[in-house]
Amino acid sequence: MKHSFSPTIRRRRLARILRDLREESGDTLDAAAKKSGVPRATLGKLETAAIKQIRPAHLDALAKLYGVGKEAWESMHQLAKDASEQGWWSKYKDVFSPTGLASFEVEASFVRVFEAQVIPGLLQTPDYTRAVFMGANSYSEDRIRRHVAARMERQDILERLYPPEYAAVIDEGVLRRQAGGPKTMREQLHHLVQMAERPNIAIQVVPFSAGTYAANLGSFQIMEFSEPNDPTIGYAETPTSTLYVESPEEIRRYDAMWREASAAALSVAQTVDFVRNVVESLEDGS
Repeated sequence: MKHSFSPTIRRRRLARILRDLREESGDTLDAAAKKSGVPRATLGKLETAAIKQIRPAHLDALAKLYGVGKEAWESMHQLAKDASEQGWWSKYKDVFSPTGLASFEVEASFVRVFEAQVIPGLLQTPDYTRAVFMGANSYSEDRIRRHVAARMERQDILERLYPPEYAAVIDEGVLRRQAGGPKTMREQLHHLVQMAERPNIAIQVVPFSAGTYAANLGSFQIMEFSEPNDPTIGYAETPTSTLYVESPEEIRRYDAMWREASAAALSVAQTVDFVRNVVESLEDGS
């Protein structure tokens, strides 16, 4: 059965709780380690989410040190148990890193995306995804199949009973740039319109006529979480690396860029009409 939680998020959440408890107690890392009997190196790793298998005895010792009540103690142990599980993406080790994008998306309550190059991954059709990876000219047929299967499974978060709010701002160039030929693009754009009609999904297109705007610096994603202990995460990807940020200053910059792009974009209703017009131009062969 596929988990609806992320071991990565649960581990980070527990780390934040332990760090906050220690700071509230006034203990340094050295003092807390000495008083609890938990090795300092281990405590440091617990507070930075660097340990996957968390020993119950260590949690018990820290809970006793910090005077944690029964309910909070049970919550900490449940987080530790969840943190030791494997997410569905673990079967795609050749595609996703253990603490990659999928491990954060699965628990996000609000996802905002700006995309300047391709249709956002959660909104792609299988044939479009395949065309994107074929266009990279660096993937074998088997690897392309793995990427397509992984991306389709990643989209399950939009199909669950309580899906996240999802807002995507897409540059017009994404709609005009064909991947896989007219048939694939028509199917992809029809799918985009269908997704835009869902109550939890908002899609906007920034037309060429909008000129330049802050978000033209590159594609990125912002993920917010309903749990107060889970900080907002910004994500950006380049051909050779991925970047995750969560400092308030960096998140404010991502937020400002996204809002500026959204303000420059067509409304959701205008976007649906715009995309339909692009589909018609493909059908007319123009």
